[in-house]
Amino acid sequence: MMWTPQNLVYVYFNGLKEKCSVGRLLLKNKKIFFEYSPEFLKLNLELSPFKLPLKTGVISNDDRTFDGLFGVFNDSLPDGWGRLLLDRKLMSLGLNPASLSPLDRLCFVGSHGMGALSYEPENPQTMSTIHRDLDEVDYEIQSVQEESGNQYLDDLLALGGSSAGARPKILMRIEDGDWLIKFRSSFDPKDIGCIEYAYHLMAIEAKLDVPEAKLFPSKKGAGFFGVKRFDRNNGKSIHMHTMAGLLHADHREPALDYETIMKTTLYLTRDVRECEKQFRNAVFNVLSHNRDDHAKNFSFLMNDQGTWKVSPAYDLTFSSGLQGEHSTMVMGEGKKPTQDHLLKLAAVGEIKKTTATEIVAQVFSAVNQWEHFAERAGVSKLQMKSITATFRR
Repeated sequence: MMWTPQNLVYVYFNGLKEKCSVGRLLLKNKKIFFEYSPEFLKLNLELSPFKLPLKTGVISNDDRTFDGLFGVFNDSLPDGWGRLLLDRKLMSLGLNPASLSPLDRLCFVGSHGMGALSYEPENPQTMSTIHRDLDEVDYEIQSVQEESGNQYLDDLLALGGSSAGARPKILMRIEDGDWLIKFRSSFDPKDIGCIEYAYHLMAIEAKLDVPEAKLFPSKKGAGFFGVKRFDRNNGKSIHMHTMAGLLHADHREPALDYETIMKTTLYLTRDVRECEKQFRNAVFNVLSHNRDDHAKNFSFLMNDQGTWKVSPAYDLTFSSGLQGEHSTMVMGEGKKPTQDHLLKLAAVGEIKKTTATEIVAQVFSAVNQWEHFAERAGVSKLQMKSITATFRR
């Protein structure tokens, strides 16, 4: 795989019947510019209403949150594990990863990112694939993490190891649809897949909107947690925008309060029902001790008519967070948010107090059944008791 620096990248939207041009990204004098195409402006679809509004002419970005890249395009870039794989591959080729611009990285993503956007450089590059055995993929991931060589990088990258998120994951086409499958990082317990699946079952009981998920079997371990991609529907791509990208909020550090998330939800969707969905997500994160609730773990989906909705909830699992605090505070409280904080949050989203109280009760009832879901998912006794003890504290 050889890299040619890219200063001009074409952006396309794949959320309609036919692929259409969105516009052009230009890197000049270490600054990124964007210009919408005339045909896309006529569609009147706001892909990123806060930071990249529809208008003619060249738009410059002085915000350095994402190295000068607009947030809607940064949402397409690999994060964590995917970035690690790409950087190691570049180093194996004698290239300095720091020399890649955000536009170079978008070219690597091409049409394989989350959501409905795709990117084409002036000089397209191709990659080879691939195998499909999950245990083999897991072995390769562990080998890369253990610094045992670079012989597996091409396979992992081709499988979609460039997808966003810190934990190792791949994108795969399986008979009934497109799936995102996660693997254990070197810091995770061996039954992390079972734990996340138990949380998935608990979230269903709590009436959260979650994607289809299952525990893919492993011949050597506890299994691999996978979710069906909600940015795909019968082969059609759906535009997806994270809260981080919408607001240019750096997800790598605590940057938001749920109050901001709720206000954004109300403004973007103009639907109290979507605020109720977002509130239920917040309550679940608080009560289930999911404190890795950073800005990139909240997303919205836009249909081909330009209507926005809260995406299904994802990355729901046990997490203690940085210094024991939520990445996203609840009305100013990060360490020990209470029901009072949650009810104040509900008011921000114009949710009736009776409705909010009912949601809290429903989620509490589901979380109170943690051990039942843990047993169903095959969580180890050690992890089950440890998480139970945390809930009780």
